[in-house]
Order: sequence, then C-alpha cells, then structure tokens
Amino acid sequence: MVSGASTQTSTSDSPPEAVIAAPAGSATRQPGSVFSGHVPALDGVRGLAILAVLLFHFVAPVNPKGPLDVGITWLFSYGALGVDLFFLLSGFLITGILYDSRTDPAYFRNFYMRRVLRIFPLYYAVLVIVFLVVPAIPALHGSAIAGLRSHQAWAWLYGVNIYLAIHNGWGLSYIEHFWSLAVEEQFYLVWPMLVWLLGGKRRLFLGFSLAVAIASFAGSIIASLYGASAIKTTVLTPFELDALAIGGFFAVYLRQPDGEAAVRRLIAPLGLAGLGLLLLQFGVRHFSEYGNALESLRRGAFHLLLAALLLKALCAPASSLWSRFFRSGPMMTLGKYSYGIYVYHHFFSYYFYRHGTELVLAAAIGSRTAALAIQAIGGMAASMAIAWLSYEYFEKYFLRLKRFWPSSRAATAEEAAALHLPLRTDRLGLVESGRALVQGIDRQSYPTTQQLPECAGPKAGD
Repeated sequence: MVSGASTQTSTSDSPPEAVIAAPAGSATRQPGSVFSGHVPALDGVRGLAILAVLLFHFVAPVNPKGPLDVGITWLFSYGALGVDLFFLLSGFLITGILYDSRTDPAYFRNFYMRRVLRIFPLYYAVLVIVFLVVPAIPALHGSAIAGLRSHQAWAWLYGVNIYLAIHNGWGLSYIEHFWSLAVEEQFYLVWPMLVWLLGGKRRLFLGFSLAVAIASFAGSIIASLYGASAIKTTVLTPFELDALAIGGFFAVYLRQPDGEAAVRRLIAPLGLAGLGLLLLQFGVRHFSEYGNALESLRRGAFHLLLAALLLKALCAPASSLWSRFFRSGPMMTLGKYSYGIYVYHHFFSYYFYRHGTELVLAAAIGSRTAALAIQAIGGMAASMAIAWLSYEYFEKYFLRLKRFWPSSRAATAEEAAALHLPLRTDRLGLVESGRALVQGIDRQSYPTTQQLPECAGPKAGD
C-alpha cells in the first residue's frame, strides 16, 4: 500500500488531517466578509479529501493481478493526494482563524485550547486503547498491534513522522497514518506565533508565506537530489510546509480589499502552472539522468492544482455544479466526520492488507474484483459508522467546551448553534457591545445616573 504521497515499500502504508481535525465552520473572516462564519463548501472539500484517502487505502489492490487490477491501482493511487488537500485546507482554515483573532488578548490561549479540545480527546483515546488496553488482552499477545507498544513514545509525543523518517519505512503498522497528524501539530507550534508577529502587515505576511512555500518546495527537490528517500520528503514537516503555507497565503489574500475577485483571476493560472510542472516532471523523469530524484516536482505540481481546486470551491457561484457538488449532503457529511474517519479507517485497511482478506473473500465468491469491492465498501462503511458514533457520543462533549475559548464571535455563535448549545453571551462579549450601544443613544433623551431620583437605584449598603 502507499502512505501519503509516497509509493509503496514492501511493508505497509498510510496518509492524513489534520485539516482532518479542523472544525466545521472554522473558516472565519473579518466582519462583513463574504467568508464570515461557516463556509459549507469547505466541509465538502474536506469530504473530498477523506473520500480520496478511503479510496486510496481500500480500493487500490496491494498486489495487482492482471491489467484490470493494474489500472485500478494506478487510478486510485492518486487518492493519496487527499492528504495534500487536507494540508492545504488546514493551512487555509487555521491561518484564517489566527489572522482574524490576532488582536485578541487571549489569542494564544484560545487557539491552543480549541485545538486541544478538537484533536487530543480522540487521538489520545485511541492511543490508550492501542497501548494500554490491547496489550492486556491475552488473545492479542504477539499481534502486530500489540507489538506497537515498544514504539509508543513517538505516538504520545506526536513524533510518528520523525520515527518513519529515521527508519526510512512504513514501520508502525496500524498507526503509521498518524504521521500527518504529527505534521499538523508541529505546524501549530510555530505558525500561530508567525501570524501574530507578521499578520499586522498584510503584504509582509503574504510575502513570508510565499517564501516559506518556495523554500519548502525547493528543499524537497534538493533533498531528493542528495539522496533523501521519498518517505523522508513526504513525512517530515519542513517538506510539507509548501501546502500549508499556500493555504495560509490564500486565507490572508482573500481578506484584502477585492481579494475574492483577485483570487478568481488566479485560479486558471494556478491550474496551468500545475500542469506545466507535471509536464516538466514527466520530461525530467523519462528523459534525464535524474529520473525519480525529482519526484518532488510532481508533488509541487499537484499542490498548485489542489490549491486551484480549493479556490474554485470557495469562489464558485452557488448555482454552479462545483458549488452544488461541494455543498451536497454526502460531501458535507463526510467532511463533518472526516477526522474520526481518518483516525479509524487505517485499522481496517491495514488489517485487510496484512491478512490478505480480499484473497480469502475472492476464493469464496470466485471474483477478486467483486471481493475487493465488497471489502472496500465494508471497510469504508465501518470506518464511517465508528466515526459517527465517536463524534456524536464522545468528541462532541469536548467540542461543547470550545465556547469558553472563542476564536471569534461569529464562529462561536455558529458553533453553539451547530451543537445545539445555549449561547453564552457573556463569552461573546455582547455585554460590552450592549454598553457601547447604550452609549451611542442620544443621552439627552434619558436621565443620567446623577439625574435619577435616589430611589431609582440601590443605596450604599443594600
């Protein structure tokens, strides 16, 4: 199988979230913006990303048998790009949240508390099961999942990607797909500070974001030329910053005057630039001595194409096919539960891969293609069902606490409505807004405190 944007090694595979863990409705803008509050199309983009990952892991055969399997493998191997789309979307959403709240006195506290409440409960609950519960079950002693316990420190500390890079292989079986969550967490360690420092100067931040993206892209190419493996240039955070920074760039670019119109004009050039890079990579791969060393060109090309896709989803007219697709019920539902789906799905897909269940099923029904389809549908359905249960009966209780650490007033109001919560107006600063409103009323029409009769208010000592 394949992990992330890499190609298969002989052991196993996997890809991410991070946006995976970006909350629905977290795309916020300055008051009055067309992107203020929840942008449904972004839920659909997240849904497309997780669907691609599911098809990648459940449909592409591990060992193709014949032309049909080869074709299926080739087609669905592109599902690994769902991880890159997650990174782009995460950079866009997180940067937008940070940029809009950069003047908030509780900027850092609110951001990190909201991230903790969204990501940690599910992630660490799964680790408790994998590292503490499973090893205590006698029937599972000696299994691959029980054997992960000796490497658990990497998972607890969000270092799965570093472990994979050090060992240059997909060696963590059921939890190796957590590498993308590690990339996200490492990104969160530095990006909020950078947005806080540079966000007040929009042009400076935009230039910085582009510089980070270019440096990351160039760094992956240089690393490949000097012999770095595809695994290293896939899982290490510095080599994924191009997608995250591109998303961050457009989050701020859209917030400038006439930003949406400018972005609409950029969609086609972005797509053409991506196609041009793909052609360049094809030529380098087939007609030069460097061959696969410049595989990073291909990933950079797809990042540009995916950025064009994200912007198209954002800017498409509501009546267009693009908008209707991304705002459709199935895509938005997938997006809503994408974090849980991502976390849980690889436990099924890796089990299928390790135990060759499709071959067993094929022998029983007489068709490998039908067996693969049944296995894929079953695995995806099980992943979605568990993710739904997890969200509705576990994660949601932590999400309700996010209202105590609002990232913006508009986002908090919508979040409360989405979770069917009573709105805490004191947390939204509406008391202060009410005071400002009263102060704006013509005071000549109302008596001041000094003009009120003594009985109008409580006396000292009451």
